[in-house]
Amino acid sequence: MTLSEQLNNIRAGSAKMIPPDKLAVMTDATRRLRASGILEGMIKVGATLPPFQLANVRGETLASSAAMGPRGMVLTVFRGHW
Repeated sequence: MTLSEQLNNIRAGSAKMIPPDKLAVMTDATRRLRASGILEGMIKVGATLPPFQLANVRGETLASSAAMGPRGMVLTVFRGHW
């Protein structure tokens, strides 16, 4: 099973556990984000980024050059409101 198929299965399973009124709010928010054009500005898979610095889980600043391995780097971005 591909990652895309796995994610679709997770989404479908999660949707069954969310009350319909809340799912409608989430679905509408996603629709509005897509309609805003935000996807066009996203970093694409395989893109080369300029050097950058980020905080690690301990709050320490880490330069991308220090984190880069011989085969590259995987950067995961979580968006949310915490």
